[in-house]
Amino acid sequence: MADKSQLAFAVWVTGLPASGKSTLAQALKTQLAEQGVAAAELESDVLRRVLSDHPRYDQEGRDRFYRLMTYIGVLLTQHGVSVIFDATANRREYRNRARQQIPRFLEVYVSCPLEVCMRRDPKSLYKQAREGAAENVPGLQAEYEPPVAPDLIVQGDRDDPAGAARGVIAKLAERNYLPLTRE
Repeated sequence: MADKSQLAFAVWVTGLPASGKSTLAQALKTQLAEQGVAAAELESDVLRRVLSDHPRYDQEGRDRFYRLMTYIGVLLTQHGVSVIFDATANRREYRNRARQQIPRFLEVYVSCPLEVCMRRDPKSLYKQAREGAAENVPGLQAEYEPPVAPDLIVQGDRDDPAGAARGVIAKLAERNYLPLTRE
């Protein structure tokens, strides 16, 4: 029988704020659960509040946060728990670090035009940035480095989240990251 750590996988859902990452991550988690596959969702906003009373969004703060987030994901996968990272991770190095440390890894890029993200703006990040109340918002004051070769691209302004989640599951199955299902 395979070691549990050899069965766990990680999916990093990345994209600009308000691109549709969280909606996709939640749909993915639900569909995996329907197939009997449990996955822990590491949502960056929630995790930041747990790790720090006063989260920092400057470069140093982000570097530290994404090192910690990756470490948690590595620990979970080493203990047989699959992980869905729901995080902008505006620098490629953050996502690449996770890819290097987690053998069964997928990077899903939720591509969405900045204008659409700014219109959605459910957390008012872009509005706060325009008003000077928020600094270092990826896509505005902080650069967002899209993946060079993501495993899957989802169009956040056009793709149905449930259909996109099915696409992620198909990619996981294609890579043999999902356990064999019983019929």
